[in-house]
Amino acid sequence: MDRRKYFWILALLCACSLLLFLGESSFHTRGEPREAVVALSMLQQGNWVLPVNNGVELAFKPPFFHWCIAAISAVAGAVNEYTARMPSALALMAMVLVGYVFFAKRRGTEVAFLAALITLTNFEVHRAGVACRVDMVLTAMMVIALYQLYKWAEKDLKGVPVVAILCLGAAALTKGPVGIALPCAVPAVFLWIRGKGFFRVFFAFFGVAVAACILPALWYVAAYAQGGERFLGLVLEENVYRLMGKMTYASHENPAWYNVVTVVAGYVPYTLLVLLSLFFLHYRKPVGCWRTWWVRFKAYIRDMDDARLYALLSIAIIFVFYCIPKSKRSVYLLPIYPFIAYFLAEYIVYLRHRHLNALRVFGSIMSGLSILLLLVFMAVRMDWVPESLFGDGRHAAENIAYMHALSDFPMTLLAVLIVALPVMAACWYFRVQHRNAADNGIIYACIGVIFSIFFALDGVYQPTVLNVKSDKAVAEHIARIVPEGRLYSFRTDVVPGNRMHPFTVNFYLGDRMVPFDCLDPGAEGYVFMGEDAVPVFEERYGRDYTLEEVYNSNHRSCDDKRNNRLYRFRRLE
Repeated sequence: MDRRKYFWILALLCACSLLLFLGESSFHTRGEPREAVVALSMLQQGNWVLPVNNGVELAFKPPFFHWCIAAISAVAGAVNEYTARMPSALALMAMVLVGYVFFAKRRGTEVAFLAALITLTNFEVHRAGVACRVDMVLTAMMVIALYQLYKWAEKDLKGVPVVAILCLGAAALTKGPVGIALPCAVPAVFLWIRGKGFFRVFFAFFGVAVAACILPALWYVAAYAQGGERFLGLVLEENVYRLMGKMTYASHENPAWYNVVTVVAGYVPYTLLVLLSLFFLHYRKPVGCWRTWWVRFKAYIRDMDDARLYALLSIAIIFVFYCIPKSKRSVYLLPIYPFIAYFLAEYIVYLRHRHLNALRVFGSIMSGLSILLLLVFMAVRMDWVPESLFGDGRHAAENIAYMHALSDFPMTLLAVLIVALPVMAACWYFRVQHRNAADNGIIYACIGVIFSIFFALDGVYQPTVLNVKSDKAVAEHIARIVPEGRLYSFRTDVVPGNRMHPFTVNFYLGDRMVPFDCLDPGAEGYVFMGEDAVPVFEERYGRDYTLEEVYNSNHRSCDDKRNNRLYRFRRLE
């Protein structure tokens, strides 16, 4: 296989799957606008070191991700959904392409190409690659640094790994020191296992870590000059107390087994392939005691190819590290996904040679799901799905709104092609399956079906549904009532160190909304809050202000799940 040819095919697939529909979905979770508004405040205030957003808040994460958004948005002319998500998409593209080149040189083009496609088409990585969150940029910088540090190890640690140092610095400027520590730990352990002297390895990677700290240190000094003790407290909270489980507020606290579940779920649909294949394998009764197994395991590690061992250590060390702190999220484990993809690629090649029926069953199931997706969509378009199906529960109205959005949006020629693409891919798969599939055809046909499903979800289904969920329409209505000037928000769930805001509405209003209790609201103005917060507001401020409702959103907010309203307040004489 021609490495360059497949590199450009992979680049085209990355662009098609990641860049075409980035801006189709409005922000529909509080996490995305929470990051995007930082870049917006950078451009509005001209402060690229430590801007204030949401009226009173400092960004919880270092600024590299926000710098990327702000730079792209400055060229594009505005911070919007597309420009805010583009850094994540570009980071995923870079990680996939660099990973392909890395493994193609060391493990062969076939396995490298498959690993790249698997990385691109699993649920967790794809979701992070089209979201305005710091996680994919952090992951890409860490993974690319891991590849570069391996190349440095191949050169017997001679020279200076400049690219790795820059990536480590960018990772630290994305989410803190963990972006340096973990990528240095993996190659250090790898070289120690391969017999390199401990002190030589330690001081080599200590030097790399120190060099990688230079750029982040410059920002930390500048930020401390602006933010002082408040900024220092935030740094300690996010980078020290989080790892020690001593944060002032609960943050994604989960048990260790949670990480296993998230990886299994995150690798959908390939998790299904692995589970199915277990029924096709041939098993032998274990021989020997645990000591025998341990000796065999050590011999297996000793004889393992260097690149395979490095990939295995990357998975093991990063996974174990993130099992230690109480704070656990599925996205923390994203750096292990490209290395898992490599082993999955090897496993799929093995199945093709030894257990082809496992791939046939998996491909048939995925093709059936793609056809079912179209049939359900057609049933919704033809009003064959009754509203009574959703019952009268608390989310019934919201689910009915999603269904009506799918049934009512205009079907352009492009939308028809996108919706039909999974079925066309399924037909291609069945055609490949019907003939002798001893080559790679059945593998690529399976992945083609998966790719087409993601494409249809990103291009038609998800934007149509998620735009109903978003608070963007609420913000647009408020903007017509109050076209300029400051607005206020009032919340009853104010957590010390982690104040909540109406992030989505505030972003779409241009970062004009500030907490009522933090700044002097003056004689009159507008305050945005949930209906359940009104009694608390009147208890605290009823002696000084009157409230008059001017807008009821009648919408379950994507930020706090409340029906929020806009009120005019006036100071009592």
